[in-house]
Amino acid sequence: MQKRKVGLITFSDGRDFVHEETLEMNKKFEDRLAKALENTGEIEVVRASDIVNKPSKAKKAGKEMMKAEVEMTIFNYSIWCWPHLSVIASLYAPGPYLTYGQINPKYPGMVGLLAAAGALEQIGIFPERVWGEPEDSKVIEKLLKFVRAASAAHRLKGERYGMFGGRPMGMYTASANGDQWMKEFGIDVEQIDQYALVLKAEKVPDEKKKKAREWLEKLSNVQYDGKRLTPAILEKQIGLYYAALEIIKEEELDFVGFKGQPEMTNNYATMDIAEAFLNDPYDFDGPKEPIVAATETDMDGALTMEIFKYIAQTPVLFADVRHYFKEENLLDLANSGQHATYFAGKSIKAEENLKNVIIHPEDFYFPAGGGAVKHFAAPGRVTLARLARQDGNYVMTIVPAEFVELSDEEKKRLSEQVQIEWPHAYVKLDTDMETFLEYYPCNHTHGVYGDYVDELVHFCKIKGIDYQILD
Repeated sequence: MQKRKVGLITFSDGRDFVHEETLEMNKKFEDRLAKALENTGEIEVVRASDIVNKPSKAKKAGKEMMKAEVEMTIFNYSIWCWPHLSVIASLYAPGPYLTYGQINPKYPGMVGLLAAAGALEQIGIFPERVWGEPEDSKVIEKLLKFVRAASAAHRLKGERYGMFGGRPMGMYTASANGDQWMKEFGIDVEQIDQYALVLKAEKVPDEKKKKAREWLEKLSNVQYDGKRLTPAILEKQIGLYYAALEIIKEEELDFVGFKGQPEMTNNYATMDIAEAFLNDPYDFDGPKEPIVAATETDMDGALTMEIFKYIAQTPVLFADVRHYFKEENLLDLANSGQHATYFAGKSIKAEENLKNVIIHPEDFYFPAGGGAVKHFAAPGRVTLARLARQDGNYVMTIVPAEFVELSDEEKKRLSEQVQIEWPHAYVKLDTDMETFLEYYPCNHTHGVYGDYVDELVHFCKIKGIDYQILD
């Protein structure tokens, strides 16, 4: 994944004699912060060429950040700094902004931080505030959480979502207003007919499809039944994957959604292979960056996944909230092939995940046939979330949880009660089921391994979106 490009501007006192006396000290504080940020492995720091003590330098520093196309800017304070310099820099340096206060008791850096943050807030800019030693891991983690959210908000701007097909099966929650997306997130929506996938899939060379099929047969357990799943049908699904990649490249799309039902699933083949491997960090040809793909053209689902992708920099889950097993206190998250195979082993290596994957014949829902990408999600702490609209306004629902490991016998018993051929993630929510059912906004959920609650909250604050945490 691409590192997050962060601007760093350090401010000073407007009096020349104070500025000169504290200049080397100020530089050392900036060095420490820049080093700590870069040591995270996630951040590329772009430093202003001067310590800012004059309006002209504030303008220059801000323009340097603009020219470097940083994704957010940190304003750094280790001494008393004249607040108007931060305000002037903010006119040019890209936001969101984080004001960082160094620990330097002899020189009132905390005063500088508070004065600058207050000045920014008076003109309608509300920066995040962090204070402490840059060598303190807790301080840097707090800072990093904001950087991740700011980077996600920045990277959405100018993206294009490819919507293959229209609203699926009457789902209001799967359709969103393209004008609203552009206004609130800077995302363009391109409508594409699913027939475009079929036309391109038919032109994928046979040898290319065969090679991919043999790769799947080698690494996973492909269970042909001679009816719903045959080598020819599997190659049709692989053709759809390559067709999607070609259209994504031609139309310069960043993330996508496929309607699938009923046109494709009744008449051609299911999109399971395409959806799973687009979301994966590899495909039949080697490692790649995941491309968020949502089934049932779930726009807000795809948007939630894209936010997760940029925050966590991992593949993202898409699933139905399928069933609650009361006795086991487990929620079953299942969806036809939509789980990236990454979740089968939590590895970036295809062989580590696919050894746990079965390509299973589809059931009666999908008469055209195809292989479902069946597996069980590896255990681990997860963050689930969903961006949805309530009376036209976006609200993010955040659900901390844990994927649990079950015995083979338990997996078989539970999956047979639901959908044996589909992938499953068995999850224990931090909240109770009554609260979840009362407040969760739709039938689809999304998530990643790890605790990213704070990052999602930061994202919502940056975008002016309401949020609720079910914990």
